[in-house]
Amino acid sequence: MRFDETARNVLGEELEPCSRNPVTGFFRNGCCETGPDDLGLHTVCVVMTADFLAYSKSVGNDLSTPQPQYHFPGLVPGDRWCLCAPRWKEALDAGKAPPVVLSSTHEETLAIVTLGVLKDYAAE
Repeated sequence: MRFDETARNVLGEELEPCSRNPVTGFFRNGCCETGPDDLGLHTVCVVMTADFLAYSKSVGNDLSTPQPQYHFPGLVPGDRWCLCAPRWKEALDAGKAPPVVLSSTHEETLAIVTLGVLKDYAAE
């Protein structure tokens, strides 16, 4: 179920779901949609890699350890997840950026990273 039926991806097309297993997104609806309450800008649909998961944990954002109290299963390589755009840019600068699913990455991401750079890391 989409929160915003008018949401567009970075290609200017209708935003496609990122993942429903595990369920992702700021609104936990499977889409990398955003809104005024999403201060982290959870708009980049990525495909997890072991390298990125290790990097993220090393900078204080452990995405691999399950946290049942938050209904968070922990992520493994190959999982898709709506990542914060600034975190993706940070990983890019560190040489650890995971692949991006362009069709599922919200256009608001373009305020942080250019389309050319995102295309360089396209998973599709």
